[in-house]
Amino acid sequence: MPRSSKPRSIRRRTLLAVGAASAVACGSRRRFCRFFSDEEARTVEALCAQVIPEDQDAGAVTAGVVNFLDKQLAGFYKPLQKVYRRGIAEIDHRCIAFGGKKFADLPASAQIDLLHQIEKDPDLLPFFNLLVDHVMQGFYGDPRHGGNRDRVSWKMLGVPYPPVRGRLRYDLDNPGASEKPWG
Repeated sequence: MPRSSKPRSIRRRTLLAVGAASAVACGSRRRFCRFFSDEEARTVEALCAQVIPEDQDAGAVTAGVVNFLDKQLAGFYKPLQKVYRRGIAEIDHRCIAFGGKKFADLPASAQIDLLHQIEKDPDLLPFFNLLVDHVMQGFYGDPRHGGNRDRVSWKMLGVPYPPVRGRLRYDLDNPGASEKPWG
């Protein structure tokens, strides 16, 4: 019997069930990155957590620095992609040699010990310095670039929302106020 050329509609529940089943079959991805693989993102997240750790204030992980780095490496920092790939791979390689595990899987004390060794290594130091600079940019920079989620570093420092020329933040609940404070 010939099939109809009329397209069949899929029911919403069927679509959701198929989507959920495929997510389970493929394994749930930890994150959706533009540049980093999941393993690279884990390593970079662990590095960021050591560069700007969490304490009473948010750290690099909470500020979304990995997202900033991933977004920038897919765009403006594109010429640095090979440097990042090699640096991340070398750090994980040294960690396996040092502690038998990748950087993200080492305990925090072993991560710090390894970073102290990297600071003395002329081969890895340029990558590590670049990473630290970019982590700082992602943590303290404007959230529109992918980091400093919810302006956590600005709030920590007590810096008011910086006005951008031509973009005043209006408080719609209070028409008399021209610029909305932190809120």
